[in-house]
Amino acid sequence: MTNISDRQLIKEIRDRLADRSKFEREINSLSLELQEVTKRYKESESLKSHFISNISNEIVNPFTSILGLSKAILSVEKNDWKKVVSMVALIHSEAFNLDFQLKNIFVAAKIEAGEVVPNIAKVNIRNVIQTIIDSFSLVARKMAIEIVFNFDIEYGFGKNFYFKTDSEKIKLIVSNMLNNALKYSYKDSKVILTVTVDEDFLTIAIQDFGTGISEKNQKIIFERFKRLDSGINSLNRGHGLGLSISKALLDVLGGSIEIDSRKGEGSTFTLHIPEAKNVVEGFSGEGNDIFFDGDDEIF
Repeated sequence: MTNISDRQLIKEIRDRLADRSKFEREINSLSLELQEVTKRYKESESLKSHFISNISNEIVNPFTSILGLSKAILSVEKNDWKKVVSMVALIHSEAFNLDFQLKNIFVAAKIEAGEVVPNIAKVNIRNVIQTIIDSFSLVARKMAIEIVFNFDIEYGFGKNFYFKTDSEKIKLIVSNMLNNALKYSYKDSKVILTVTVDEDFLTIAIQDFGTGISEKNQKIIFERFKRLDSGINSLNRGHGLGLSISKALLDVLGGSIEIDSRKGEGSTFTLHIPEAKNVVEGFSGEGNDIFFDGDDEIF
């Protein structure tokens, strides 16, 4: 048996105590990390459960309304066209909302799977934006909100301005931003949509004069499934995907978004989208169809 001095023994004990303290700190750190991961997992599961419940209503309710209204139209007297027109307008409103929600859901699934890539063409920006505004005209009219379109680009081919980007992604991004502006606007107000270009960047600003967003909430609105009014009696429809999808699609296009908002004073969302460097021959008129000069596929 090896004899060790008291000094060596004390040193050995100190070293072992130091190692033990180090291990305890590491275990405590790992425990805290595990608690944080567990907390985030529970929050994620809760958000997903809320989303599934919410989106079920968003899909089922319009279908129920459309079926009920369609059945009611069949029983309307032939000379009562006013009632028919009113019901058709309601059907259009529900179908438009359903189509909009489903597009967001399908794109969200593609983003989650990593399957979203730019599909670049020469896009007629004025036509794309005007098409979006026209599609929301009934929604705006119902809320007595005026949509003001300022197209501040003075050059181009005639009145048209072509910009190399992905028309479908631009269309969904701006649709979500305009829908958001209308949803949180006060009645009898307006939403101003301004388009400008600076060198290789397209800038689209959407300004509303509604409820505004607090500084705290500005940090979370681009997270998936987050809604600022997620209460059961919320007046505003939606599932909390629109802004997160817009942010994800902007990332795909290499763009960015800025918020200028004050509670009770309205909000301005400004999109900055760089022009794609791809050499393309295809043209996209209104964001629905792409027409090609040749047979080459566009990526």
